[in-house]
Amino acid sequence: MKIQTVLVANNHLKRVGGSETFTYTLIEALLKKGYEIEYFTFFKGEVSQRIERDLNVKFMSKNKYDLILANHNTCVNYLSKRGVTIQTCHGIFPKEEQPSKYADGHVGISKEVKDHVKTLGFESEIIVNGINCERYNIKKPINTELKRVLSLSQSKPANHKIMAACDALGLRFNKFNKNENPVWHVEDMINEVDLVLGLGRSAYEAMACGRAVVVFDERAYFESYSDGYMIPNLVKQCVENNCSGRYSKLEFTTEDLIEAFKKYKKEDGNALRELALTDFNIDFQVDKYLKYAVTLTKKNSGLKLFFASWYQNHRMKKRIRKANRES
Repeated sequence: MKIQTVLVANNHLKRVGGSETFTYTLIEALLKKGYEIEYFTFFKGEVSQRIERDLNVKFMSKNKYDLILANHNTCVNYLSKRGVTIQTCHGIFPKEEQPSKYADGHVGISKEVKDHVKTLGFESEIIVNGINCERYNIKKPINTELKRVLSLSQSKPANHKIMAACDALGLRFNKFNKNENPVWHVEDMINEVDLVLGLGRSAYEAMACGRAVVVFDERAYFESYSDGYMIPNLVKQCVENNCSGRYSKLEFTTEDLIEAFKKYKKEDGNALRELALTDFNIDFQVDKYLKYAVTLTKKNSGLKLFFASWYQNHRMKKRIRKANRES
């Protein structure tokens, strides 16, 4: 299989978020390697505008592509007739992250996701979240002693605990919630602090910036867990669950956060940066996608795929009309 044209798809590109940033990062890396790239989404917005303006990448214009890299089963169901399709499953809970039978191959971003996908009857490759380590880098060194903390949590209860821990230790506290105060260049905020709290991609981005990291958050769709203060050997274990807290399953109180902050060492930030360069670098992750892609062939019959695509198209048009009426 020779790959030249690639379509990168994400269900929504309206505002800043994890899968949106991943989509942008994936396109960046593919462009660097010389591929002809277009993108697709059902919902355009800030991130799709950046893809078009900053990367000079157009919305889908072709009937066929050599490869389609799609997040979300909605995209797979709608697009798979256009080429060999790989679905990346970023989680185990959300409905749109569940594997589609119309994908020719599946990628899980962690062992946990791979195991989940297998229980649903699909094999998959593990390719972890890729980070642009040139964009996310050390712009400012961290302090010898911990002074500044940034929470990337979307949870008020979590931020309440973090702020209380910071107050107890006399630390400066800041927070960023993509749903309340979206910022595209979050790497600039990360570079203003010594330690970052977050899950998954947020934690990896902080590591790439050479910050100390505590994996902690409280999300409505699962129990509150933490993996604690990160060092490279622990990261290599926790990445099996995408640094979600579900590897260690520590139930953190404010007092536990205080103890985690006391573990801070400046050299840990540098060690996590080196780990990010080897384990999370998007350039390496893209190579894994391309290597996997050449092993795949189309597996769906044309008639079956036509009706699946028509049905998905009909449903998405109804959703888009409803979203436009409500906006």
